[in-house]
Amino acid sequence: MPQETAVYTHGHHESVLRSHTWRTAANSAAYLLDSGVLRPDSSILDIGCGPGTITADLAELVPQGRVVGADSAEGIVEQARATAAERGLTNTEFTTADVHALPWDDDTFDVVHAHQVLQHVGDPVQALREMRRVTKPGGTVAARDSDYSVFSWYPRLPGMDDWLDLYRRVARANGGEPDAGRFLKSWAMEAGFAQQDVTCSAGAWCYATADEIAWWSGLWADRTVASAYADRATQGGHATADQLAAVSATWREWGTHADAWFTVPHGEILARK
Repeated sequence: MPQETAVYTHGHHESVLRSHTWRTAANSAAYLLDSGVLRPDSSILDIGCGPGTITADLAELVPQGRVVGADSAEGIVEQARATAAERGLTNTEFTTADVHALPWDDDTFDVVHAHQVLQHVGDPVQALREMRRVTKPGGTVAARDSDYSVFSWYPRLPGMDDWLDLYRRVARANGGEPDAGRFLKSWAMEAGFAQQDVTCSAGAWCYATADEIAWWSGLWADRTVASAYADRATQGGHATADQLAAVSATWREWGTHADAWFTVPHGEILARK
């Protein structure tokens, strides 16, 4: 059976967590919140919970239920536990798990949620099969993933195209699919969901204010040269340190433009078992 991708493209450098801790249920799972699926007593499994900000938001929405956050990295699970503790939540628990072989019984959860996970795993169809297996009959699998090939920005500095090309090559070399958003419906159907039981939507993050542009450009400039992604780009022969430094400088230059704008489109599915 395929196992979790051995190499997570981003890693957990501070520049990565700067982005992950910004995520909330409102800005990253609105399609699920608006679906009417969640009840006060729902049981939820949050796959790839990261630092736990979305997990904690979901837990607040199901005060009589429970939310289990799972991630492949023990260190980030500890941070998620701290996030929940800081918010005084008592209906959460956190553990490590491989999404290709989840350690829960069949029909355990009302909702199984994964945000920005399937683009990083070795076998997204098997991951969805497992997510479906641990979902109760009548329950919902909710997944959202970005689609890098349709990221859009202004101004069109040439070095930004170099960044996108490099990122997509590194991600694929690590066994992932950076354009995962467009494949979610197909993967869900291959995993056993009937077409009529898969509801599709799309959402986007948009960064346009001065603070948003400074934040977004800064974290990518740092990530390009200081995170695990930088190591994987150089060690895999995809770029030299000088090339990464040039891409990082382009990100910083882009962030100085008063008219800068960036959007990150996502595919979204709600798949009913």
